[in-house]
Amino acid sequence: MSDKNIELSDHFDYRRLLRFTGPSITMMLFLSVYGVVDGLMVSNYVGTVPFAALNLIWPYVAIIGAIGFMMGTGGSALVAKIMGEGDMVKARGVFSFLVYTTLLISILGAIFGLIYIRPVAIFLGAEGSMIEDCVEYGSILLYLLPTYIFQVFFQSFLVTAEKPKWGMWITILAGVTNAVLDYVFIAMFEWGLAGAAWASEAGMIIASVIPFLYFIGVRKKSTRPKLYLGRPHIDMKALWKVCSNGLSEFVMNISISVVSMIYMYQLIRWSGENGVSAYGIMMYFAFIFCSLFIGYSMGIAPVISYHYGAQNHDELKNLFRKSTKIILTSSFVVVLLSQLFAEQLAGVFVSYDPELHQLTTHALRIYMLFLLVAGINTFSSALFTALNNGPISCLIALSRTVIFEAGSVMILPQFFGMEGIWWSVVAGESIAVCLAIILIRIYKDKYQYI
Repeated sequence: MSDKNIELSDHFDYRRLLRFTGPSITMMLFLSVYGVVDGLMVSNYVGTVPFAALNLIWPYVAIIGAIGFMMGTGGSALVAKIMGEGDMVKARGVFSFLVYTTLLISILGAIFGLIYIRPVAIFLGAEGSMIEDCVEYGSILLYLLPTYIFQVFFQSFLVTAEKPKWGMWITILAGVTNAVLDYVFIAMFEWGLAGAAWASEAGMIIASVIPFLYFIGVRKKSTRPKLYLGRPHIDMKALWKVCSNGLSEFVMNISISVVSMIYMYQLIRWSGENGVSAYGIMMYFAFIFCSLFIGYSMGIAPVISYHYGAQNHDELKNLFRKSTKIILTSSFVVVLLSQLFAEQLAGVFVSYDPELHQLTTHALRIYMLFLLVAGINTFSSALFTALNNGPISCLIALSRTVIFEAGSVMILPQFFGMEGIWWSVVAGESIAVCLAIILIRIYKDKYQYI
């Protein structure tokens, strides 16, 4: 049976659940891997300072690009709920309205980002040539910011449109394009850091334009997808609900970037460029492992939203129970892998520098322990977004990063030095999972997922 036979309204056993969410997981894995390719090529062909600059300025671009996560996850949760209620005309209209609104916001975000990129680079601690590297890399990405925003936006809606494999194959194509052009632009053409940025842009163009063409494609009425771009249903209350639903993803992505900036600030103080490079490497691999949880949560969210809209509480219980078991099992596996292969993972980037290799290996073994609880935190936030409870989802995401993680990275180094920096994310995530479990218990009667 192919994935075209799996619909949001189905009952999901483990096999069907993994088949439906599998494309989203694969998509996120490829998305994370082609981010790693950028860093790998820059580290080995361009140098340590440009590599540090890339890691320093990327969070700034990601903060602005977080609009895509907010509009995509929040919008797909609302549209899937409307679909579950049986109003497909309204669902298509709201979807179309969100596409046009997101386009306008992304253009304004690009203008804002370009104006302030140099002051931000200086504020983050960049000096000398690193400032110019930050501006060069970040500006190229900001010129075409809508492509970055829409690649995330459309991925959420492809799942809602019951086309998760489309999102997977589009992301694979974008990733392969990015990886090939990284080599061509950096190693062959010697474009340096700019080559990495343009290779990334090429991938983003593919990941945003192809879904756009799919949703606007002219088809016979009998072969149209469930969602397609047409006359917008202008509804400011719906837009507010979307922003509320997606606020947690928006805040989480901004918070991750803000926390990354705080890490950079602390690492420059305690360890200089080596510390920033080691942290950049850890973040690449952390994102690869976390992409399993993010992809699963992205894939399952529209299913939860649909059954919530249809008031099918038995299926909500089924989805929650099976999801929890899947996430706990995968959490144990990824932590085990990160501990066994930490030295090899670090060597992929910095085998040429024994001191940095040793520092990165040590940091990886500590830092990656956060994966034991990160999956539950990610799923908990996505669960409440899918249930259209944006404020609670936002509370989990905000406290997890800005309060617990940021607080840890500011406080622990005062007592434990560099070791405190590496342990900060473990401490923050461990506190956050306690809050997530408490909130899940509090709202179990209202949503009846337990």
